[in-house]
Amino acid sequence: MRYYKPIEIAKKLHISTSALRHYESWGVVPAPERAYNGYRLYTSVHLAYFRCLRAMFPGFGIAFACKVLVHIQHGRIDDAFWLVNKEQADLQHEKTVASETLKLLQDPELPVVPNKRLKPRMSIGEAAKLTDVLPSAIRHWEKEGLLAPERDPDNGYRFFTPMHIRQILLIRTLRRTVYYLDNMKEIVQAAQHYQLEKAKKLAEDALVTINVRNRNQLSGIHQLVELCKEVGLLDDEPSAP
Repeated sequence: MRYYKPIEIAKKLHISTSALRHYESWGVVPAPERAYNGYRLYTSVHLAYFRCLRAMFPGFGIAFACKVLVHIQHGRIDDAFWLVNKEQADLQHEKTVASETLKLLQDPELPVVPNKRLKPRMSIGEAAKLTDVLPSAIRHWEKEGLLAPERDPDNGYRFFTPMHIRQILLIRTLRRTVYYLDNMKEIVQAAQHYQLEKAKKLAEDALVTINVRNRNQLSGIHQLVELCKEVGLLDDEPSAP
């Protein structure tokens, strides 16, 4: 069996040997054997684990990658794959919403919600149903200064206009692709003040971020499959039906 020194794996992955020890301490990589002098004896299995972990970080994040690799260590390949499948499905949904929002910004004459005729004044419940967003999220975005619904002078209840619906759709799209609250405010306010070219550019940047995440996720999935082959959880060739 071929053994790797920590420095060999570190050089292959362009990381430090201390990073390898950190990953090992997290319990997401099998504990290696030790040489007579106490040095770690990594194998091709360890290399596959480390390579998979590093490949999954950009697209899925550290916590998620660690959760998946724990499943692999325990032989739960389907649990790991379904977790990844859910993340990909969520990203697909984000991409769909982002594309629809960008389409709205590119043609402000399009209806805000397809096949729906919007009332000039809507309650928070109606706005939530139209945009598939929880009322609590809408209240939170108002608190953060992203939304400024009007108030009924008689009862003080919030009411939302079609422009507010457009803003909610924008926030829904951008909350996971734009990482700074000020950036989100900039996009929403640009749409509010009909600075549509600026809003479009910011929304396009958000869509680019989603596309990059998708490529990173696919790269991580490739290494996950290679890891499963290395540890014997997945055959190289699919079995015949």
